Amino acid sequence: MRTSKRTAAAVLASGVALASLSMVTAPAEAKGREVTRVGSCSGAAHTELKVKTDNGRLEVEGEVDSNRNGQTWRWRIRHDGAVAARGTRQTHAPSGSFSVSRRIANHAGQDHVVFRARNVGSGQVCRTVVNF
Repeated sequence: MRTSKRTAAAVLASGVALASLSMVTAPAEAKGREVTRVGSCSGAAHTELKVKTDNGRLEVEGEVDSNRNGQTWRWRIRHDGAVAARGTRQTHAPSGSFSVSRRIANHAGQDHVVFRARNVGSGQVCRTVVNF
């Protein structure tokens, strides 16, 4: 009888150990690499584009900092030559900046992502490119 109790305890311990191991080795949320580039502006503003992988898609974040609140900017994100997103944003306090974030498809091979923004009032243009 003692042997069967020991055997049962050993089987139970093995099962618990295997279950624990499978929980430890389960894959976490798929996160990937990230690339950030500073772009150029025709005036005093600054721009930046960040592209990173997230669960099989690309998370794209473009930012313009003009140090002036209340400016209206038209922006667009191009992905491999096609417009992936566009819109209008205003700079806001405290920094006089705006940012946009979009999730887009991750195409096979290298992705060419361009963030462009134009100040509606002054015509100033900012542009940043990431080859990912």
